[in-house]
Amino acid sequence: MAQALKESGEFKYIDTGDGPPLLFLHGLFGALSNFGDTTEHFRAKYRVIMPMLPLYSLPMLNTNVKALAAFLDRFVQHLGLKDINLLGNSLGGHVALVYCSQHADMVRTLTLTGSSGLYENAFGGSFPRREDKEFIRKKVAVTFYDPKFATDELVDECFVTVNDKAKLIRILSLAKSAIRHNMAAELPKLKMPVCLIWGKQDTITPPHVAEEFHQLIPQSDLFWIDQCGHAAMMEQPAAFNAILDGWLGKTLR
Repeated sequence: MAQALKESGEFKYIDTGDGPPLLFLHGLFGALSNFGDTTEHFRAKYRVIMPMLPLYSLPMLNTNVKALAAFLDRFVQHLGLKDINLLGNSLGGHVALVYCSQHADMVRTLTLTGSSGLYENAFGGSFPRREDKEFIRKKVAVTFYDPKFATDELVDECFVTVNDKAKLIRILSLAKSAIRHNMAAELPKLKMPVCLIWGKQDTITPPHVAEEFHQLIPQSDLFWIDQCGHAAMMEQPAAFNAILDGWLGKTLR
């Protein structure tokens, strides 16, 4: 069931359910719909919150990971949140890491899935040729273990995005910012419990990235999902939700 989008000030977001706050952050080519199944699952016992990150509306000279973390801080303050269970996929995980390194007192738990912050092989190592939809289809398919998830709708959405010059410039700026802003030195300082949920067949942030996160983050648990690529909550939602539900339940005790 699609959730109604709320608007308040500079923010557009989903806010549904009741309970401890569970805040989701989507990735660079992600959307709020990526967390559809996960939102439905958790809204029964959590307050599920998900902002639209301003990927395409930040000033050009300020389109970077740190600016997105600052946006997240404004959003958290706007809603008066505290003791947040924060979850990020891909670029959203990177934003979550920057936020946690600056505002650790606001975060109760952190979950990363296919997160950048150490290494990311965006678009399989090459940026898509803008006018070539089949090329884009193949690159979108790299996100998943099963290419059936690279639907016509998803490919069309990506095609439109990369053929919008203003959006393309910002995508490149954010991708370069993510590569430059390596979090390795900050990870050992994280104090909150961290859950790592990774697709075994993730080719964008491969398994060795998850292993490195696990080694560097003191209080981390690493979970694998087989037959799964970069967006576990989309490709294997039942397994993803079960892992996260069980892990969050243990941290609440």
